[in-house]
Amino acid sequence: MSGFGRADEDGLSRGAKAIVALPDRGNGERTVEARLDEAAGLAEAIGVDVVEKLAFRLREPRPATLFGSGQVDNLATAARMAEAELVIVDAAITPIQQRNLEKALEAKVIDRTGLILEIFGERAATAEGRLQVELAHLDYQQGRLVRSWTHLERQRGGFGFLGGPGETQIEADRRMIRDRMAKLRRDLAQITRTRGLHRARRQRAPWPVIALVGYTNAGKSTLFNRMTGADVTAEDLLFATLDPTMRQISLPGIDKAILSDTVGFVSNLPTQLVAAFRATLEEVTSADLILHVRDIAHPDTDAQRSDVEHVLAEIGAIGEGGAPMIEIWNKIDKLDAEAAAHVVAEAARRDDVMIVSALTGEGLDALRQGVSARLNHGSRIHTIMLPASDGAALAWLHANGEVLDQEAEGEHVAMNVRLSEKDWARFEARWPQNG
Repeated sequence: MSGFGRADEDGLSRGAKAIVALPDRGNGERTVEARLDEAAGLAEAIGVDVVEKLAFRLREPRPATLFGSGQVDNLATAARMAEAELVIVDAAITPIQQRNLEKALEAKVIDRTGLILEIFGERAATAEGRLQVELAHLDYQQGRLVRSWTHLERQRGGFGFLGGPGETQIEADRRMIRDRMAKLRRDLAQITRTRGLHRARRQRAPWPVIALVGYTNAGKSTLFNRMTGADVTAEDLLFATLDPTMRQISLPGIDKAILSDTVGFVSNLPTQLVAAFRATLEEVTSADLILHVRDIAHPDTDAQRSDVEHVLAEIGAIGEGGAPMIEIWNKIDKLDAEAAAHVVAEAARRDDVMIVSALTGEGLDALRQGVSARLNHGSRIHTIMLPASDGAALAWLHANGEVLDQEAEGEHVAMNVRLSEKDWARFEARWPQNG
């Protein structure tokens, strides 16, 4: 259960009134309004009723309260006037700052990291996702230790930042936390090993893997559903998808490929979650092609692209040795005629961009053709004649190429196989009589 799944000792429940407070340092690509809107969207994703959004210009953060004393007074007045039970600070705050602000504001205070962890705790649907969220939560809470630990027995859901099992201020047993984190890491390592075996099995089969990535709410899951006919959750909601989903698809000239939908990215993703979800994003690092889905109608689309590329570079998915990437400019249907014409003209100047509307289906056929062409880039179809008794060569071709057809001709087998230049060279090196 999430901290908002019920009323509790703190009186907080789904629909609790909240104020978003943004400490503005005057830096970054985004406008203050866009940052406030995103923070409010994160809060609303778990059912919080955001009644006011306030930005405070900070010259220097105060060690005790982050905000200046006058700003704290203004925030306290706003919270009292709005009858807000919760103040969400859209930044990372220290345990001391959190405690001092709660006293001064007479309201529960959480920071951006706590808010995102609460969302992830409520949304994670798989065993792995729940383990990763709990590990991230424990890592975050180590320095806070102000909540009871009954959440460790929960089967799923949030972790009580927003009104868990009560304000008892129990000093948690540090050894228990360390032991629990060690067990979670062992369990996750086992899941990672299992997924690695599955991935190795897929790589032995000639099925390319395509990973959808993008900023949260960019439309990845809607596009995934369009391309696969699946019914993955696709809502106008931040972090609607948390657990990776994989489906088989067909593309022009490619009988079978694997499409993977991944967790949405967000600016200032908590370091605990970058580490915790590194395993989830491993599907991206081993993909043959990355489709970066962008909400091209969003006013901060360029800043969102930078955030996604930063995380992809951090996990080694792009750059030297990384997979090729195509940008999918989604939500073209949301633009007016003039803006759409400008976007189309800009995309036409690039060979790594495709325009679609996942909602209406516009551009989907061209996308399929483009993905197929990129996956087949540098590969050719070779006609190969092998002795029927040469099982090793036959198996190698099935494992490393796309066998389009094969036919027995006496004691030989004739095959048409699509191979990359690298795999063709490897085949010739091992079986030169067939070169």
